[in-house]
Amino acid sequence: METVFIVYITTGVVAGILLGLFLAKILEKSKATRLLVQAQNKAENILNEARLSAENLKKDKMLQAKEKFLELKSEHEKVIMERDRKISDIEKRLKNKESQLTSEIAKTKNTSAILDQKKEDYQRRLEQLGIRQEELEKTRNQQIKQLEVVSGLSAEEAKNQLLESLKDKANADALTYAQSKIEEAQLTAEQEAKKVIINTIQRIGTEEAVDNCVSVFNIESDDVKGRIIGREGRNIRALEAVTGVEIIVDDTPEAIILSCFDPVRREIARLSLHKLVSDGRIHPARIEEVVAKTMKQINQEILDVGKRTVVDLGIHGLNPELIKLVGRMKYRSSYGQNLLQHSREVAKLCGVMAAELGLNAKMAKRAGLLHDIGKVPEAEGDMETPHAILGMQWAEKYGEKPEICNAIGAHHDEIEMKYLISPIIQVCDAISGARPGARRQVLDSYIQRLKDLETTAYSFQGVEKAFAIQAGRELRVIVESDKVSDERAAKLSFEISQKIQTEMTYPGQVRVTVIRETRAVNIAT
Repeated sequence: METVFIVYITTGVVAGILLGLFLAKILEKSKATRLLVQAQNKAENILNEARLSAENLKKDKMLQAKEKFLELKSEHEKVIMERDRKISDIEKRLKNKESQLTSEIAKTKNTSAILDQKKEDYQRRLEQLGIRQEELEKTRNQQIKQLEVVSGLSAEEAKNQLLESLKDKANADALTYAQSKIEEAQLTAEQEAKKVIINTIQRIGTEEAVDNCVSVFNIESDDVKGRIIGREGRNIRALEAVTGVEIIVDDTPEAIILSCFDPVRREIARLSLHKLVSDGRIHPARIEEVVAKTMKQINQEILDVGKRTVVDLGIHGLNPELIKLVGRMKYRSSYGQNLLQHSREVAKLCGVMAAELGLNAKMAKRAGLLHDIGKVPEAEGDMETPHAILGMQWAEKYGEKPEICNAIGAHHDEIEMKYLISPIIQVCDAISGARPGARRQVLDSYIQRLKDLETTAYSFQGVEKAFAIQAGRELRVIVESDKVSDERAAKLSFEISQKIQTEMTYPGQVRVTVIRETRAVNIAT
């Protein structure tokens, strides 16, 4: 019974499951059917919308196409109208040209007719002229025959006699004229040369040379003198030792005298003293520092002076080394005449004289400025070469033209003059030096004697610096302490004095002071 009941229940469960599955299948099918219907409806809606969109798009595109067509049509019509207008203009121009051409053709025909008429007149006149020429020739032959009968000479013989007489007269007149011109040239050549030189000199105005071996340094009050002298004179001794300039502090109010034959050293001392007084710090270490800076400043000043000089004279393309040499001439003198002023004067004279003679004035001016650059040698060995030759060598080295180099080397006749400007440089150099007040021979010999004193001291080994001071009455020599001992310093003073005594001529006495100074310098960091 229980078994039957269990089977019955199991069968019922299975039937229920099957029924459930059947019902689920039916529901799923109906749902699928419903979804399919909805999908079909959506598809139809989408198709309908697509058809509407396509129709609208088609209409829009057709409208755009019509508008584009109308626009292109309008542009095409404009192009056609523009082309027609151009064609019309061309036709008008062609008609105008045609009418002009027709008028020109008519004028040409008229001109041709007039020309033909003139040709006929010309031909007729030529014929008449030929007839008259024949008649003249017959008349001339008859006259010649009559003259031959009267003179007893043929026409050829008469012509030869006439030519001979004319030749003799022409030769005599030519010789007379040539002789008179030669005599006139001999009489006026010297006068014309003098006139050129006088005109050149009169057109140049220059200052006279001044014998000057001292500079005056002005101070605000005499209290400054004590600070310049320093304790026990150590400041003034340091300044004299570094610059080689004698500093004279006397009773002259508000002034200190700087005495030295070398203008470069004197200028360095003056500028250094000005900086020290303005700064207020005056002691030996500061003095050496200021003097070193001033030397650099003077070198820059030399370059600036050279540049200003070449610009003032209108000289271009000069080598920088030659510009430096020109600037250094400011601190050199020749027979008491400032070398830069002399060279500027010679350059101006050369320019004027070359212009008077019809030569290249710029080249002559350039050679005149450079003619004495050999007088400012930097090395001692250069002093043995004549300054004209040395200047020519430097000019060749720095690319100057052969005409300028020859003018520099030949202005004292060391070499042969090869160009026309060479004698001009020589003459203008002589004019600048020979004019009244140009030079002082005594000053130059004095400066040369002081230079010889310093050169004598430098000839000894171990000498670092040598300064001739007190107008050549004292030679102050500074030696290197590591090379010269105290005993050697005393002996060196004696040897220098003996060499000066035997080799030089000088008035009075020369005191030789040898200074040996030992310094120990260390730096704390």
